[in-house]
Amino acid sequence: MILESVRKNKISSFFIVSIFITVIMVGIYFVCQYNGFGTGLSIFLALIFSIIPAIISYYNCDKMVLALNGARPATREQDLQLSVILENLCIASGLPKPKLYVIQENSPNAFATGRNPQNAVICVTTGLLEKLDKYELEGVVAHELAHIKNYDILLSTIVSVFVGIVVMLSDVMTRYSFRTRRRSSNDNNSSDLIVSLIAIVFLILSPIFATLMQLAISRKREFLADATAVEFTRNPQGLIDALVKISSDSDTVVDTANKSTAHMYISSPLKEKKQKESDFWSTHPSTERRIDALRNIH
Repeated sequence: MILESVRKNKISSFFIVSIFITVIMVGIYFVCQYNGFGTGLSIFLALIFSIIPAIISYYNCDKMVLALNGARPATREQDLQLSVILENLCIASGLPKPKLYVIQENSPNAFATGRNPQNAVICVTTGLLEKLDKYELEGVVAHELAHIKNYDILLSTIVSVFVGIVVMLSDVMTRYSFRTRRRSSNDNNSSDLIVSLIAIVFLILSPIFATLMQLAISRKREFLADATAVEFTRNPQGLIDALVKISSDSDTVVDTANKSTAHMYISSPLKEKKQKESDFWSTHPSTERRIDALRNIH
């Protein structure tokens, strides 16, 4: 089951990277074409400005996500219990020890990032460290280790970075189109009109594209990660209690999180979590369903 999940995640990652490169390439190509760059130069620039960000994102996706969330490296002196729990779980799972990071946030939450088990990171909030006991914390860390083992991190991190780039590109194209329309307000310039239309299309499609990319990461991965975590800890109650505490905590919002990174967390870090966690468009299954599945593990 785990091996099949790993295979599917690698295939999904390949297709998402391909879709990303294609979308960016088409957008840049049309902008270049309608600015008189010529077909050859337009294709060259489209290739350069779509493939290079993909390569940079693949090798630096973890650093980008950590910087976006304002995370600091954890130390054994400051975070002894967390470090010991991770070391014990790495022995139990047979995984290399990932880097540990901490976000200064009251909301109890956590996520894993990176491109493979050899280049992985687990990040927790200070609220998680303060509000969970040892066994609950062990369940959450085991859940994040499970994402690493199942290669969920590769898919989820690539999605986070690429969604951010697509949204940024749509914003740049929109600003460009408004400037060119102001400069040529007295002219009937068809190229500026077409660029404006492309920008509007990107602006409309980018949030839809972002949502579809996130939904490409099946919510089943959360159930699989929960089940794999129990294999590591042999204690489903620890994770059950952690999920209850996290979902019922009064501090539900992680200020540094946004829609491009929300799917990475163990529980949705956004304001609309309570209303939408069981909705089709939610990146997370409901806490109740996850707890039911954990209780049915034998």
